Amino acid sequence: MITKLIDLIFPIKTAYAHCDIPCGIYDPHNAQVAAHTIIRMTTMINDLKFDSEDEDEIKKSHHQIARLVKVKEEHAELLKHEVRVIWGDYFKPEIVEKFPDLHDQVWKIMRLASKARQEVNLAAADELLEAVQKFAETYYQSKGLEPVRVKSGFPTEGEIVVHK
Repeated sequence: MITKLIDLIFPIKTAYAHCDIPCGIYDPHNAQVAAHTIIRMTTMINDLKFDSEDEDEIKKSHHQIARLVKVKEEHAELLKHEVRVIWGDYFKPEIVEKFPDLHDQVWKIMRLASKARQEVNLAAADELLEAVQKFAETYYQSKGLEPVRVKSGFPTEGEIVVHK
């Protein structure tokens, strides 16, 4: 009975955010790192040798491919999660009006991330990185920041999008 009275006096307000705390913190950095990881795992899978005469070497390659595929799968899912959160929680209708291709960008990223999971395809992994970089550029532009591409320093030797 007393709790009902308290609820009447102090009604509960709903807060909306990408997490339970409306922090306003979003960044496409993790999605870009995940895309680079997918490229790296794909390259490492392609570099494995299964034509050795040494049975121990073949066993090592089989073990290694299982580990590389697992990491590639995890990072593809992480990438999709990061993009979904920014797309669903940060991009509001007024921002989407300014960037009418945003939904197509996200749809393309989701499809390419699935393809990167399904295949060992370096061209698809590279295309995924490019799509995520375009998404990052759109994100920074939506915040009124100028996006720039800088050398990542990763073994992929690719770029990462940041802002000035």
